[in-house]
Amino acid sequence: MPITNSRAQGQYYEDKACDFLSQAGLRLVCRNYTTRQGEVDLIMRQADTLVFVEVKYRQQSQFGQAVETVTYRKQQRILAAAKHYLMTQNTQAYCRFDVIAYQADADSPLWVKNAFQEY
Repeated sequence: MPITNSRAQGQYYEDKACDFLSQAGLRLVCRNYTTRQGEVDLIMRQADTLVFVEVKYRQQSQFGQAVETVTYRKQQRILAAAKHYLMTQNTQAYCRFDVIAYQADADSPLWVKNAFQEY
């Protein structure tokens, strides 16, 4: 049965991404970290690296792939939220910014490691 509520759909794909990354050996640190500047869907830890993850879903690819929706502006909002997280948690760690993209017409998610970085 398709999910019609966009919030429920986002939660569903974040759950799937969290499970997918956990099976790959990453450990969940925080979900939906939100600040005035932006939001990070998942914060995971892989060894000594904090991985800030943006989860995207696209039902149709005729107007582009899900991973392409992480625009420069969206990246800046994620970077700002990540900086806020690091500052408020008084945490120093290597950081990586990944995107997990789901397409309705694909069998498995696309995991883009180091999808972007601070310039």
